[in-house]
Amino acid sequence: MTSDRLRRAREFLLLNARLLERRLFAHQFEGADGTPVVAALTAYRNPDGGFGNALEPDKRAPPSQPQDAEIALRTLDTVGRFPGALVTPLCDWLASVSTPAGGVPFSLATVNAFPHAPWWAVEEADPPANLNPTAAIVGLLLKHGVDHPWIAPAADFCWRGIAASESTDFHEIACSILFLTHAPDRPRADLEIRRLRQRIATPGVVALDPDAAGYVQKPLDFAPTPDSPFRPLFSEAVIADHLAALAARQQADGGWPINWEAISPGVACECRGRVTIAALQTLQAYSA
Repeated sequence: MTSDRLRRAREFLLLNARLLERRLFAHQFEGADGTPVVAALTAYRNPDGGFGNALEPDKRAPPSQPQDAEIALRTLDTVGRFPGALVTPLCDWLASVSTPAGGVPFSLATVNAFPHAPWWAVEEADPPANLNPTAAIVGLLLKHGVDHPWIAPAADFCWRGIAASESTDFHEIACSILFLTHAPDRPRADLEIRRLRQRIATPGVVALDPDAAGYVQKPLDFAPTPDSPFRPLFSEAVIADHLAALAARQQADGGWPINWEAISPGVACECRGRVTIAALQTLQAYSA
């Protein structure tokens, strides 16, 4: 990755991003310790053990939410730290909001009382469990060897949901692959990974045009690192074209754009901070 690209991204983050993303940048690209990242993340934690407070920027609800739990665990995974003081109470909270099926819903009704993007709204009195984000949460806990009573029934929910699903929704697939990557039953997981690959290979699921606009998912969204289980679906030429296009999307202010409409200018900056970190991570992973 070029030093100019990093310099411009750093300036954008310093001017616009949250403290969390600024510290993530310092950790991943400047060699800083991960302790300040964990400290910044802890500010989003609630007394119930969950995470909220707009950790996911497009919903401004202070109460704990399942998606914020996923983001918190992904952040801890990025810095390679899974402190029990954070993770165990989080698992306790997940257990408290799980449905009888064993998983957690996509969103909880507490979001409705605060500004949020329309896709976060909850209309059911008892929203059902969803692979997004349950599968990602369980996958991260399995990856780090966390032992908690919530994990086994949640994993059973994931196995049932993945086996029954024919969805091509990107977010469900991304959560499912994180679970399958770290599930201990490898023959069963490999079978489901093959099924997911077949779904992704369906024409129209992946936007192969590097310049496709709108809320579409491209090869690097499905394979953000070279060791992704979905990387073999795309040729070297396709990956090279999309890496070049990703690098070219860095804007004049140094940040990357979002491909959806944010609910406010401030939220747009916060979302762009997250997207900028993700773009840099992918370019670094591919040595682009």
